[in-house]
This record gives sequence, structure tokens and C-alpha cells, in this order.
Amino acid sequence: MIYEIADLRVFLDNRYPFTTKFCKAYEAEDQSVPAQITASVLPEELEEERTLSPGFSDGYIENICLYRSLCLQIPAFDRMLMHAAILEYDGSGYAFLGKSGTGKSTHTGLWLQYLGGRIVNGDKPILSFSDREVYAYGTPWMGKEGRGCKAKTPLKALCFLEQAKENKIRRLSASETTSRLFNQLLIPTEEQAAIKTLELADALIQRIPAYLLSCDISEEAVKTSYEALTGKEYKPKGENL
Repeated sequence: MIYEIADLRVFLDNRYPFTTKFCKAYEAEDQSVPAQITASVLPEELEEERTLSPGFSDGYIENICLYRSLCLQIPAFDRMLMHAAILEYDGSGYAFLGKSGTGKSTHTGLWLQYLGGRIVNGDKPILSFSDREVYAYGTPWMGKEGRGCKAKTPLKALCFLEQAKENKIRRLSASETTSRLFNQLLIPTEEQAAIKTLELADALIQRIPAYLLSCDISEEAVKTSYEALTGKEYKPKGENL
């Protein structure tokens, strides 16, 4: 079956029905137009992933491997995978990044509560690069909470999170962003794809401002990040009516 993912036509060569159901919303209406990418899984890859994901079904494990296969090929199309939660607000996208447990889901949930907006992808978005914009795309792979939609949004800022008792935010330098960003990227082992991914990562660092948000779980944390990322005065959604 051919799917439309990140404005690419992708053939997912799955053997188990899990992926067919999982990616249903992204199914291409016209199946006659050739795919640009074919994602497939070798038996040894499936077996290796089984050892890393014990207790999960073969269909689920194959699905993980298919997304990895896809993401290892997309650098040739000026795209890359980034582990982040992408929130769209007022037509712009904001990426919240950090290690597992740092509060990406919690902080974006607070944005939704106090400001509104929508989650484009809660965990594994694809970024694409053009001369003018960096776009973040929703994909079927949205993390364990399943937050996201089939959409794309122009990316305006990166926000790395860390837990703290006091809410504060600061702009990161290019070198600081680099050291934090590469923990959130999938770097292919194939040489040309790896080189291209590094070029895209450099373009992201040069073009998109990055911040470090130290925060708790409060409305004040939302105000702190919102005003820094957007450059606008914070007004909860109830005050905008």
C-alpha cells in the first residue's frame, strides 16, 4: 500500500495487518502513481527488534522497523526524523525536545489547556527543508500517547526542556544547540545519508532559534515559554474571546 507521509509517496512493504490499520489515515487516494520510497524489513532486522521489544506483537515490531527504514531514506529528499513534540499555535510550529521524562507531553498539554492550538506530532515528526521554510509533519508514528494529526506546520522555534522549581528560559548558542540536538536525531549509518542528515541538522541550527526552558508544571511555565518563543504578550485563551 502507498501512503502520503511528509509530502512523499511511500510504499510500506508490510506482511502483518497492523501497519495497514495503523497508517490508514495516510493512505494515498491514487495507488497507481509510483512511490518515491519503499520501506521494507529484512527477517534479521525483525528478529533483532524482537529482542529489543519483548512482549510486543510481530505486527507492532514490523511497524517500528518500517518507520526506521523510511527515515533512513528520507535525507535524500531533504527530510529527517527528529524526536520531539510539535505543537502548532496560531499557524506556527514549536518543537519541544528533551530526554524521556523531561515533560514534553506535560508542557505541551499545558499549552493546549491555557492557550489552545493542536499537536501535530507528539514524538516522532519528520522535518523537511526548503529554501524558505523548515516544516514539521505529522506522521502515523506519534508516540505512546497517540497525539498528532496529518498536517504540516512551519517550524519557528526549538525549545529544550528541563525540570526545575523556577521558571526561566534563555536563548541557546549554536554550539549549545548542537550538543543537545544530536541526541534527538536519527543519524543513518550509510555515508551519503549521514552526510545529508548532518547538513540538514546544521541548516536547522542556523535557521531556527533554540531555547532552554527550565520549568515546573504551571501556567507560569507556559507564559515563560510562550513569550520567549513567539515574542508576544501572554494572554490565556479565555482572555482572547
